[in-house]
Amino acid sequence: MQHSKTRIVLMDARMAGPLFMLSAALLFTLMSTLVKLMPDHYTVWHLGFVRCFGGMLVLTTVFSRRKNPFKGHKIPLLILRGCTGSLAFFFVVSALRTLPMSTAVVLFYSYPAFAALFGFIIYKEQVNRLQIACIAVLLAGVAILFDFRLSTNAMGQAMAIIGALLAGFTVTIIRSLREHNGPVIIYFYFCTMGTLATLPYCITHPFLPESAVEWAMISGIIAVSVAAQLLMNQGFFFCRGFEGAAYMSSETLFTAVVGIVFLMEPVSWHLFAGGLLIVGSGLAMHRLGRSTLKFSCIQPDKGTNA
Repeated sequence: MQHSKTRIVLMDARMAGPLFMLSAALLFTLMSTLVKLMPDHYTVWHLGFVRCFGGMLVLTTVFSRRKNPFKGHKIPLLILRGCTGSLAFFFVVSALRTLPMSTAVVLFYSYPAFAALFGFIIYKEQVNRLQIACIAVLLAGVAILFDFRLSTNAMGQAMAIIGALLAGFTVTIIRSLREHNGPVIIYFYFCTMGTLATLPYCITHPFLPESAVEWAMISGIIAVSVAAQLLMNQGFFFCRGFEGAAYMSSETLFTAVVGIVFLMEPVSWHLFAGGLLIVGSGLAMHRLGRSTLKFSCIQPDKGTNA
């Protein structure tokens, strides 16, 4: 009987990581679409403040009533993760504003490779040749999907690469945080650090939505980003940093589909070829990582702090 229960737990763990990550990627796609549709007078700093300060309000109202929202474990690491995550967001949004979208997205989605590198440096995680091959195929799929072309804007390219580097580091250190912290407290520190970084600019350059549509879009960005980030943080309880990052790359496929269905962009062979490589490498990564998931899910429950 005990053996049967263990098998059920292992099966649930194998499915939980990809399910959480794919759900988060879908919601991040929706958030990116809303950000793209925001009026031009909203700067990167304004959008960052909307996401982070709005997230703080939601988390405090819904999850932290009558509790100290800053109470967590490994506070310095929570602050570091909040800082690197916020910086990654700012760099990527800046790259999207200065580069063709295809170039920025392809360069940013090199972050699974950085996550694998940091996993080896920090935790001595072993990445075998097949997993390296999966990451390479995934990056090739992203490049094909967006018909990647090199840009002459070196500053924009540098921003995208720095964003990818920071994102890879950020998803890697969640491994240390998830032992005693739930997804809510991890995201709360991200929102706090992002709010502190953007507040000075927003004070000197104040803004208010000018219509009901803008209010609705801002509310949507806040709600969707909170849900997406919590799902992603929870997903990292079931998979390593580079595995989770690989699953999150499905956001590129969702973005392409949104462009075709809602923005009337033309359908091309890039969608099918790139999508096949992305999905195929993700499935292969999932299969190769199952032994790791089995090991991690039978460890003693150390509890979480939401």
